[in-house]
Amino acid sequence: MSEGYKEDVFSTSVRAGKRTYFFDVKATKGNDLFMTITESKRVGHENEGSVHYEKHKIFLYKEDFFKFVNALNEAVDHVKNDLLPDFDFDQFENEESENELNNDLR
Repeated sequence: MSEGYKEDVFSTSVRAGKRTYFFDVKATKGNDLFMTITESKRVGHENEGSVHYEKHKIFLYKEDFFKFVNALNEAVDHVKNDLLPDFDFDQFENEESENELNNDLR
């Protein structure tokens, strides 16, 4: 465990093709909460034995959670309503629900 961290409080992930996004809530030794958002992308080819993962991490502090979520929602709404109003985003939500159901049945 890293010296500045007290513990991992919560973790969840989203798989998206060659990428996985990890959302980890952590507590410092002083019980201050923050979140790390990590994008992990598989790079290379398994056939050639050169597979590795590129990782990019964002640290998000508790006082910025609300602002971050609002900005993310604003950006997504702009894309959905103004830039791609005819695109069927619901197909991805339905696809994700089916994948979750299939994983639960295994």
